Amino acid sequence: MESRRQLDVAGCPRRGCTLTLFVLLLFIVFVQPLVGQTLKQFKELSEQSRWADIARLAEQSHDRSPDVDYYYGIALAQLGRWEQARSVLEQGRALQPSDKRFPIELAGIAFKQKKYALAAEHLRQGLAIDPADTYANDFLASVYFLQGNIEAALKYWNRVDKPRTASIREEPRLRTDPILLDHAFAFAPASTLQVSQWKLTQQRIENLGVFPAYHFDFVATHNETFDVIFRAQERNGFGSNKVQAIVGVLRGLPYQEITPEYFNIHREAINLTSLVRWDPQKRRVTCNLSGPLHRDPRWRYELGADLRNENWRIVPSFAGPASVLAALNLRREAVSAAVSDIPGSQWRWSTGVELSHRDYRSVSAGSTLTHALLSQGWQLKSSTGLNRELLRWPEHRLALETGGSVQVGRLWSSLAYSFAKLQGTVSGHWYPQAMGDDYEVRASIRAGKTFGTIPFDELFMLGAERDNDLWLRGHIGTRDGKKGSAPLGRNYFLANWEIDKNIYENGLVSFKLGPFLDTGRITDASPGLGSRNWLWDVGAQARIYALGVGVGVSYGKDLRTGNNALYTTVFRHGKGGSSGYNASP
Repeated sequence: MESRRQLDVAGCPRRGCTLTLFVLLLFIVFVQPLVGQTLKQFKELSEQSRWADIARLAEQSHDRSPDVDYYYGIALAQLGRWEQARSVLEQGRALQPSDKRFPIELAGIAFKQKKYALAAEHLRQGLAIDPADTYANDFLASVYFLQGNIEAALKYWNRVDKPRTASIREEPRLRTDPILLDHAFAFAPASTLQVSQWKLTQQRIENLGVFPAYHFDFVATHNETFDVIFRAQERNGFGSNKVQAIVGVLRGLPYQEITPEYFNIHREAINLTSLVRWDPQKRRVTCNLSGPLHRDPRWRYELGADLRNENWRIVPSFAGPASVLAALNLRREAVSAAVSDIPGSQWRWSTGVELSHRDYRSVSAGSTLTHALLSQGWQLKSSTGLNRELLRWPEHRLALETGGSVQVGRLWSSLAYSFAKLQGTVSGHWYPQAMGDDYEVRASIRAGKTFGTIPFDELFMLGAERDNDLWLRGHIGTRDGKKGSAPLGRNYFLANWEIDKNIYENGLVSFKLGPFLDTGRITDASPGLGSRNWLWDVGAQARIYALGVGVGVSYGKDLRTGNNALYTTVFRHGKGGSSGYNASP
């Protein structure tokens, strides 16, 4: 039967409300003061560092509230009972997940046990609750600093207006003009070092082109500031010593080429690089002069010349039986000028112009090379490139970058032709471990498209070849020394993934080994050009670094044809410090 009792204002029977209020009154009068008194006692014992008394009192307490778990946990930690302290704090966090104290104290336990990655994880959880917590930000920055992850440390230090720099100096003393080097530093003494200034400084230093490897040391002073010490390997002249100079010049001798290079002319980061190749199938001479524009490290100019005399034979494979689709001899001469700029820590751009001339001899065009592809004469081409940081996650040592370039050219042959080339890229770089570079993961996705009528030497190529940067490592770009065995075309898509594992390193020599996966496709309207299908290559590569020179060996398999490709290359080594994640504390 429905009750007819009159309800009070709150909508409940008066007798029930009276009983509820009575119980609440008893709690307020008797129980709450006891709880408050207990917490007050815990706090007083904590201030007196009487950790054993706190632990004993907590074990006798029948009220295991989150506050009691908190004091009990920190007392156990102070007593060195790490696992028990962790268990108690985890229990308290389960009861009150929105309380930042628990993950912060758990971070302290992990830190005492030198489990820095776990400490950082707990601190990030605490900052997710309260991003403005000064202690947690400072603590997390210190953890990253001890891991050598300077960029992540700066990110969290900047939240609490740290770190303050006392002085900036280089050790040992470098030959590069001190004024030029000083302009490369985007931060100054007696100021707070911002993470954006740190990244901009790295980009400017690399833009000078004379520091193949470098790092920053941070030395704490007595007044909570840091001395910043720049330590770098410096390229001067032909090399640091005769052995390095000889190795640098003759590193390409197995490929019938030499690479004379002279660095840091007049101590102003002006560099002269060149290549002379006498391979009868692909002769080439290049020379490039680059340096800071108006002695400003954010700007750099480059002047170049490139002369080629190459024999091409278009074949559908670099191994096994293959019919010759076309053949020619290409002669090309070009001069170029370019300027690049670093306007900020997230942007880079460049612009340039090239004047070139090409002609073809001993041509066997077949049905592959059209009259337009074989257009000869003078060409003027302008180019513009832009790169931007897409994502940077210093806590996990992950960086993504995107970029693009536009080239517009006009060729004066029997008829005048105009064309455009568009290319875009997204690349990623990741160190999976919290410290060091024992593992390194790189990935890139690139695509290109052409418009208008382009000459033969402007076609894209997918394959491993010394003059090409679009590598499919299961396809070799030469056969019997002649170019043309890798797919050519007007439009392409290419994706590369690779992992490097440090196998051996002693400070002078390092050896890395790891797998790779390449996939791509290239298209063209001309018969015999393009890939027709998607190409998939898998394999492994090794890199050895010594005396400023790197030797790369790759072994790839073309999954579509089953062909195996073994390719070697030699290059100037200079990993620099672009990631910013490996500077030593």
